[in-house]
Amino acid sequence: MANVKVAVIYYSSTGTNYQLAQWAEEGAKASGAEAKLLKFAETAPSAAIDSNIAWRAHVDATIDVPEVTLDDLEWADAYIFSMPSRFGNLPAQMKQFLDTTGGLWFNGILTNKVVSGMSSANNLHGGQEATVKALYTTMMHWGAIIAAPGYTDPVTYGAGGNPYGTSVTIDQEGNMKEDVADAVKHQAKRTTTVAKWVKQGMLSE
Repeated sequence: MANVKVAVIYYSSTGTNYQLAQWAEEGAKASGAEAKLLKFAETAPSAAIDSNIAWRAHVDATIDVPEVTLDDLEWADAYIFSMPSRFGNLPAQMKQFLDTTGGLWFNGILTNKVVSGMSSANNLHGGQEATVKALYTTMMHWGAIIAAPGYTDPVTYGAGGNPYGTSVTIDQEGNMKEDVADAVKHQAKRTTTVAKWVKQGMLSE
């Protein structure tokens, strides 16, 4: 079966989605993929970052994590995105980058890439599902193949039961209320497996 390359790409202000992305990278590698962890560039002004101690601490702690480029999108066979909900939508930092992908899209480079998404919010119904589905709207324009976890493994139920993509709720202290590590790793495995099927099918055409 074809070896696949997985780019795990996240935006995180205080660390939640960074942790989800690390689990996803771990799950993709355990499934035999060549995986790399990347972040969306932080575009918020320093004054805003400095107004939140946890935000500043996270930015400083992850300074060495490479920022995603268009070359990374071309390199990968599959993408796993992790992002916080912003009023039920994508963070501006993420959307700004996605809006630069028109050249790749126009040349068909993003077609048949396999994609899956994860999200977080500060309350149970804080827009996690809407945020993942907002991501998938862009992916459909790309012609990508969405590999949502659905209910393909019981771990999904234990992690809150979001079929669109693993999601978590963050309490006031910044802790995850759900135990989602296994669900994230399953989602990464599923994404990697679907990407292998797609790549093998394309190679055999």
